[in-house]
Amino acid sequence: MSQLSVGIVGMPNVGKSTLFNAMLKKQAALVANYPFATIDPNVGVVPVPDDRLEKLADVVAGVHLPGVPQAQHHLAGEIRRPPIVPATVKFVDIAGLVKGASQGEGLGNKFLSHIREVDAMVYVLRDFSDENVVRAGSVNPQSDEEVLEAELMLADLEVAEKILEASKKDVKSPDHELITTTLQSMVVRLKEGKRVAEVGVPERLAGWKKTLPFLTLKPVIRVLNVDENKIDSGQLTMDNAIRISAKMESELAGLTEEEQGEYLKSLGLSEPGLNRLVKKAFDILGLQTFLTAGEKEARAWTIKKETKAPQAAGVIHTDFETHFIKADVINWEEFVADGGWVRARELGHVRLEGREYVMQEGDVVEFKVGV
Repeated sequence: MSQLSVGIVGMPNVGKSTLFNAMLKKQAALVANYPFATIDPNVGVVPVPDDRLEKLADVVAGVHLPGVPQAQHHLAGEIRRPPIVPATVKFVDIAGLVKGASQGEGLGNKFLSHIREVDAMVYVLRDFSDENVVRAGSVNPQSDEEVLEAELMLADLEVAEKILEASKKDVKSPDHELITTTLQSMVVRLKEGKRVAEVGVPERLAGWKKTLPFLTLKPVIRVLNVDENKIDSGQLTMDNAIRISAKMESELAGLTEEEQGEYLKSLGLSEPGLNRLVKKAFDILGLQTFLTAGEKEARAWTIKKETKAPQAAGVIHTDFETHFIKADVINWEEFVADGGWVRARELGHVRLEGREYVMQEGDVVEFKVGV
């Protein structure tokens, strides 16, 4: 599947680029683990944190095999761990939006066209106290989001009215009346300040709705860019939101892994905010992973939720989908506990799944394909 992308959106000076640059610095040490880590100056591919891969690599290398003394794992002495290849998410740093963008203010149409190209959005909302950073129209998280949503809705309203006019003329379509009525409803709801995503459609038009080029159809993560001491400051009232200190993340990105751990511990945090953001982005895109583990690599492969086994095999190589026969499948925890494929098969823990098997998060798989 082609890589899905998340656009970082917000008003000027709210910390979007600081957050984005922290992601790029964070990933610099991981560049060798996956290709095309940075595509161009405003696009970065960021790894999805995944502790499971370390454990799979240990199993392949023979570390901590059940019931086997460490000294007997490799008679040659040195343990070779396979390289680790995580799943990734593409982030796009989009220039700041200003009030009136839908009417051409700021970057106007260029800004909106960049948002159209991404699959989901991160709203970065200013909630830090440093008044030395010019606000440039930003007031507080709630009002900033209102500006963002209003501009996207105005842009969608213009598009909806054009699609509606075209639909009225397409009388040959079997769903002509249903589509026209639905588009009219979307126009009304957009004028009321509602997102297109909130407009219900008849079941037979569900697929059609997903193809519409509306900005307010895209899923949204809300990031409140807060002061360092407010990262863990109670329950959030916004849906699908997290608190992150972009300034702190930027500082963390320049530290060693050990120094990061000490810094986070001093703040009572278990992981960087960027890790939480990347995981949340992966989830909001409707993605999951399956895992492979062998001498070549321990790898997480990205698929859409509800993907069946042949299509998952096709992510590894297109020929695998065409020539799919069966798949050996085991949950990653059981795979680790058993010490790998050989012991897991002896214990009867490996399942043989066919073409209708729906892949589950955390499956470790070996695909059987013909020629």
